[in-house]
Amino acid sequence: MTTEIHRDAWGVPHLRAADARALARAQGLVTARDRAWQLEVERHRAHGTSAAFLGPEAVAWDVLVRRARLADTARRCFDRLEREDPETAAWVRAYVDGVNEGLHVTPEFTRVGLAPGRWEPWTPLAVWLSVHLLFAGFPAKLWREEAVRHLGPDAVGLFATDGPGTSGSNGWLVSGARTVTGQAVIAGDPHRFIEDPGVYQQIRLACDEFDVVGLAVPGVPGIAHFGHTGPVAWAITNAMADYQDLYRERLRRTGAGVEALGPDGVWRRAARHTETVEVAGEEPVEVEVIETDRGPVIAGGPEGLESGVTHPSEETSTSLTPADSADPTDSTTPAAPAAPADSTAPDIPLALALRYPPRVTEDLGFSALLPLLRARRVADVDAAFDLWAEPVNVVQAADTEGGLLHRVAGRVPVRAEANGIRLVPAWEPGHEWTGWHETPRAGLTDGVAVMANQRGPAAPLGVEFAPPHRADRIRALLDGKDTWSASDMPAIHTDTHLASAGPLLDHLAALDGLTGPAAELRARLLRWNRRMDADSEDAARYAALRGAVVRRLAAHPAFAALATPPAYPEVLLPWLALLPRIGFALEHLLRAEELYGVDRPRLVREAVEEIAVQPPARWGDTHRLAPWRALPDPSYEAPALSGDHDCVLCTTAVPGWTDLAARGPAARYVWDLARREDSLWVVPLGACGHPDSPHHHDQLPLWLEGGLAPVVTDWARLTKESDV
Repeated sequence: MTTEIHRDAWGVPHLRAADARALARAQGLVTARDRAWQLEVERHRAHGTSAAFLGPEAVAWDVLVRRARLADTARRCFDRLEREDPETAAWVRAYVDGVNEGLHVTPEFTRVGLAPGRWEPWTPLAVWLSVHLLFAGFPAKLWREEAVRHLGPDAVGLFATDGPGTSGSNGWLVSGARTVTGQAVIAGDPHRFIEDPGVYQQIRLACDEFDVVGLAVPGVPGIAHFGHTGPVAWAITNAMADYQDLYRERLRRTGAGVEALGPDGVWRRAARHTETVEVAGEEPVEVEVIETDRGPVIAGGPEGLESGVTHPSEETSTSLTPADSADPTDSTTPAAPAAPADSTAPDIPLALALRYPPRVTEDLGFSALLPLLRARRVADVDAAFDLWAEPVNVVQAADTEGGLLHRVAGRVPVRAEANGIRLVPAWEPGHEWTGWHETPRAGLTDGVAVMANQRGPAAPLGVEFAPPHRADRIRALLDGKDTWSASDMPAIHTDTHLASAGPLLDHLAALDGLTGPAAELRARLLRWNRRMDADSEDAARYAALRGAVVRRLAAHPAFAALATPPAYPEVLLPWLALLPRIGFALEHLLRAEELYGVDRPRLVREAVEEIAVQPPARWGDTHRLAPWRALPDPSYEAPALSGDHDCVLCTTAVPGWTDLAARGPAARYVWDLARREDSLWVVPLGACGHPDSPHHHDQLPLWLEGGLAPVVTDWARLTKESDV
């Protein structure tokens, strides 16, 4: 049959072809037509070449991608895919062929003087790696290292929370025993940085083998995270598992290159080469790429944290250590006299190596993608996710035969507990990876399963999890009714109750002797319903008070040593910023029995007096949507938002820093197993990435009000666009 492109009223592409390979080509083609600029930005970000047209602000990311060897890892994973799963490799190639066929110049290309480049067969794998490189939050280990060093080991638990830079989701599964139809409903919303164009693409993929609707990642074939085949549907949330390690490395420069000290006391040659990052409007940056037996060195080098990135015109250190007298042709040399065991000693240069599963296994889990599209039962989804690699997710699935699934999927290494908490010394034994954890499974309670990044089935695999507020609230809402329908679910998606307000309000309740305005503010907030609604003045007052307390805590001498982070690469610094760390851990800090001598009642009192005299405002006046764009849009008007970080409606601001929300529901979905045509979905902006398209931002009003668009499955209700 001829491959066809159809559209629904929202511009969502519905593709129909004879087989999976022709369908993959059509998916690549329509994605390139709808999102050419987005695809090229993602390709360059995955290759570490985005600064060449985006300028100096993109350098830090490009350097990290080069040093982490993402493109090389993608090539290796694709080579293994071709050897072991040629059908999937050919399917990925077909998608890439479609992308290359559909790429075209848009105004954004003209604005920066960029021409569309050619995608390689491994580029979708590089995009996937790039999108998820920081998903597991390995830089949090840098924060824990500093917190423990300055505050002691108790600081790990005190600051443990779903904090800066992490991504999460809400997801819930209601079995047929709790629905009006007798068939299961799956619903939720992934929380990610909101981007324009969006990080999820609504799409339908239909051929003789399967007919699937779902949310795809632009640049990657298939439907990985959220899909409905008709007889079975699935969805994921971030498991908050820890599967990436940071090793402190002892490196030395020799006449033949760079050597790293291993846990057996032997210096071994590290792979080394240099790459050049071109920068629009500035001099290029030269990057020294080093890889030890642990993994790529992402920060520092033989000369310490300041080394590894230079302008080519700068002088770089070439001083040799005494060990450089060793035979330069020998890849291993005996260790020099033992250095001090404390890696933080000033005479030991610091370099950090990242170990992540696809670099070790040369497997990104793409072999799961075709089986997911072909799934007919929960058992098929389960078997497909046995092949999953990363990110590590909690999967919920249901089928029309009554099958249910609640499991963790992905690859988590078995290693010492210390690896998961802090940086570990590469030169000491006991920190090697020794295998892979079995992925846990869980059941349903009273016909319901809820995951919102809290401690759950993945608890044995992680260190930090989200507070339980979102999960507890979803569970409470579901327990409030005996039976549910697909159309009931938006009320859960958009719930704005903020349980994490409790500790600050408890401190507020304990205050007395306040001035008139402060006493009035206290009384108002103690009567407040704790809902973070955009039109609420009380929500705005609470947020202002919270921010004032956070700023005072961050300025306290007890935390002064953490105010200035070490000289890590710029792209990792959000995880080391003190104020966001305090903002996201505020309830822990306020509830702790003792907090390093901080007089918390005094700080809360000062904050109340400060905020009480400020003019009234509504939460939506300052809490507005701020999506990331590769290029600024001066005409953009940020809409007001309801919700907050710990609400089910998770629109994340940074308390004490900004009320703007760059993170939130990157999509919402409701999968109805009784009638797929009763399923619902929405994305924050629209289906098309072109600013002049009527479908560029047409879903934004729906998303803001908590509405959902219907999932159309009747081909007669679609508009045929073209044959390809």
